[in-house]
This record gives sequence, C-alpha cells and structure tokens, in this order.
Amino acid sequence: SWTHDDKGFFYSRYPSSKEPSDGTKTEKLLNHQVYYHRIGTPQEQDVFIYNDPNEPSWNFGADVTDDGEYIIIEVYKDCDPVNKFFYFKIPQGWNPQPTDNILPVTKLIDNFDAQYSYITNFGTKFYFKTNKDAPRYKVITIDLTQPDIHREVIPETKDVLSYIIAVAHDKLLVAYIRNVVDVLELFSLTGTKLYSFPLPTLGTITSIKGRKKSSEIFYLFASFLSPGTIFHYTFDSSVSQPLTVFRDSSIKGFDASLYKAEQFFVPSKDGTNIPIFIVSKKNIEKNSKNPVWLYGYGGFNASLQPYFSVSRLVWMQHLGGVFVMANLRGGGEYGEEWHQAGTKHNKQNVFDDFHATAEFLVREGYTTPEMIAINGDSNGGLLVGACVNQRPELYGCAVAGVGVMDMLKFHKFTIGHFWTSDYGSSDDEEGFKYIYKYSPLHNVRPGKPYPAVMLTTADHDDRVSPFHSYKLISELQYQLGGQPSQTKPLIIRIDKKAGHGAGKPTTKIIAETADGYAFVAKQFDLKWCD
Repeated sequence: SWTHDDKGFFYSRYPSSKEPSDGTKTEKLLNHQVYYHRIGTPQEQDVFIYNDPNEPSWNFGADVTDDGEYIIIEVYKDCDPVNKFFYFKIPQGWNPQPTDNILPVTKLIDNFDAQYSYITNFGTKFYFKTNKDAPRYKVITIDLTQPDIHREVIPETKDVLSYIIAVAHDKLLVAYIRNVVDVLELFSLTGTKLYSFPLPTLGTITSIKGRKKSSEIFYLFASFLSPGTIFHYTFDSSVSQPLTVFRDSSIKGFDASLYKAEQFFVPSKDGTNIPIFIVSKKNIEKNSKNPVWLYGYGGFNASLQPYFSVSRLVWMQHLGGVFVMANLRGGGEYGEEWHQAGTKHNKQNVFDDFHATAEFLVREGYTTPEMIAINGDSNGGLLVGACVNQRPELYGCAVAGVGVMDMLKFHKFTIGHFWTSDYGSSDDEEGFKYIYKYSPLHNVRPGKPYPAVMLTTADHDDRVSPFHSYKLISELQYQLGGQPSQTKPLIIRIDKKAGHGAGKPTTKIIAETADGYAFVAKQFDLKWCD
C-alpha cells in the first residue's frame, strides 16, 4: 500500500531463508514482518515497521487509509476469516528511518473473535465489513474515540456480503453473493439502499473500480459464456442514471448462443442442497454418453462463481464435453456456516457433496461413471485424491493438480501451518483421527481398480510442496500398478521451473491444459471436432 506522498509503500515478507533461494525450499515459513520501502533506495535499507516476536506463525498486512492519515495493520493467525486490527496515526512530515523498534500502534481489535475489514473512514469514524455475530457479513462503524461502541450500518442479510467500497463521496457500493451469483447494490453511509444495478445473466462481477472522491464507477461482469462486459455508471443527484456499456468482449469463432449454462441444486448424502452449474451445448442429448469434466474446490471460504475460460470452450466445442462446477461445502458461497460445514471433522461433507454431484449427473442421464473426469487444484487436488480413494468406481478419470496429499504432515512445511484452521492437525489426537480417514496418501487400497489418474505438480512449488504428489503417485503405483485389474494408467506430470500456479507463463498454462485434455481424451476415446 502506497503512502499518499507517493514516496514509498508498505509490504510484508518473511526473513531471508537459510535454504536455497531457487524456489525448492520446504522449511516452515515463520516470523512474517511488515516493511516500508522508499522509492530510489535499495531493499537492504527498507524500514522495519511491525511484527510480533512472540507469535512467529502470525501474518501481518499493512495498508494506508483512503485519507492518507492512518497506517492500519491487520493480523491473521491462520486462514480463518478472523483478524486483529491495529492503527497508527501518521504524524505530519513523518519520515520513517531504519530501526529495530516496532511501530507504536493502537490496538483497536485485539482478539480473533471475528474479521474486521477496513472500508473507509471519515476522520476517526471507521467503516468495517465484519462477520462479528453475522456469518454472512454486515457493515459497522467504530469511532476511534469510542472504540467499544460498534454501530450497525448495513445489517446481515440472507446473501453473503462479498465486496464493498466507498464511492461518490458519501455512498457505499456493495456486492453480494446470492445463490452463488453476484448482485450489486448502492447504499448511503447510513445504510439506506439507494439503487440495485441490473446484471445481464447468471455471472460474477470480477472487478469493481471506483473511488470515494470520484463520481463514476466501472465494473466488469463475466459469465460462463461471456469473457466480460465493462459497465460504466456516473452518479448524479437522482442516483438513477442508466448504465452504459464501456466495453464489450467477444471470442472469435465462438457463438455463445449455441451454448447454455444452468444451475441445479443436488441433494448431498445428508440432504443438504448443493448448487452446481452445468455448461454445455444447447443441443446436448441426455443419452448417458456425454464426457463430463467435473470441477470442485470446497475449502478455505473460497467461493466458486461463474467465470469465463477459453480452455473450457475447447472441452465443449472441440471435444464435445460438458463442464460441471460444484459449489461444495467448505467454500464461502453461503457464508461462514457453509465454510465451517466443510472443515476439520466436517471435511467428509465436501467429498460427499462431490460424490452426490457425480451421482446426479449419472441419474439425470448426462453421462456414466466411466465418462466422468474429475479435476481440482491445491485443496481441490486433495478433493480429487480423496474422492478417487473413496469411490473409484464412480469416476473414469482424475486429474489432480498440486494437491495436498499427505494430510498427516502438510503443516510441517512452508506455509502449511496456516491451513490447520481448515484441516485441523495430526499433532492433535482428535485431528489425527478424522484426517487419517481421508488423507489421500494413507487411504490407497488395493482391491477395486482405480480410474485413470494423472497428478500434476511443479518442482518449484513452495506453497504445496511437490513431495505431496511424488509420494501419492509412488503409493498408487506400488499398491495398484502390479494388479491385473488395474488396466488404466497412474501417472504424474512434473513441470520444471514452475510453482503453485500464480504467475505461470501462458505457454506453460497452455501446455499443462493441453496435456490434461489429451490424457482424458485418450481414456474416453474422444475425437477432435473443428
């Protein structure tokens, strides 16, 4: 976050590693710190700002308020949506100098009871998005002169408040998730709803741009079948000017009118309705012969919403496939209760939701188990690994990317200790019991033949170490490779000079996607159609 004089910015980092700095380290990452970098100076001269030496596993983030008057520090102990919130009033002419002293912050919120996300402030009156007594979030104000008084501005609703910014001097632009798709609304600073923005179809607002000092906003709306439309809105006294399309996008050679995206609700094992999206050609026949690419994640409060993917068009347009996205418990689609229903001792719910989705696709005549390819990455890779172990007969192919496969040791390497908020820990007796039951590495069982499996990882992944995939493919091949009934391949794809995924060059993304489709097409005997 930049200071308002544009002379420097705040950022967070870990201390220099003792291991090689080539991206292959596995040591646990600890002692996160906030620094200030002044433009035009070497990084070695950056100014230490904040950390907590008594809590080496905590993470810290720094920001500057939109009026430039305060530095705010948010403190997180793991991946749960809870944080502490500190602030520092920037003195006139403040010029930070190298020192070992921690910034003398004021601790506004000094516990991990809930999440407090800064929205804006007017002097000492701060606006926050919070899940305090509101698992789907609400908006409150706290005056720094009366820190114990929290005033509700926008109450919690049945929808999940996912994003909010201050715009047009005295208004709040709020995005909600309603049954997995976005809605966009405008409120006054006192919580009065002023306007609901029209959105064209089932989709997601992937970007919102606006400022408190500006009288206009832009937002990008995308869907499964549209790469996105940028809408522009200018505020006036009536707050009712029509939207204008600033820019529309299209894909050469793709006719969206030939396809459809539908939402269904599938009962899981315990009766909970699980939202899923099915994207396909309009003329699809329910003849139980369609190849299906079933994708899921189900963790860390992450919401899977409609989004556009060129590679998915290849699957549908050229390989005749159906794409299905399941909104499993553990995500954030319905707030914190939905998230917690897929964590720790409830993690089996996530796998049951995925199984139920596959069973629905078979029951409704879309496909057969032999023609279902399942896919997920990272936590989604864990999902695929666990589901293949539990129901190998329900799937025809599995592509698990950079998965967390050794659930008994994940927390001992790099940033894995942060994930115990979702998974629990094998260091705890109770945690060991429920983790061991589904850990992909520890539940490979000979007997039933497995579907075709391709694990993918990268030799420089320092988030989910590649040893997770190395160990699982070794176990799969050891337990199943010599069995006459195991006729389908069990392989691993190891990318070189690549990491967990973020920042991966386009050429590597294309190569990995092409290999995944080629693997599935080979198993399903699919033919390329122009």
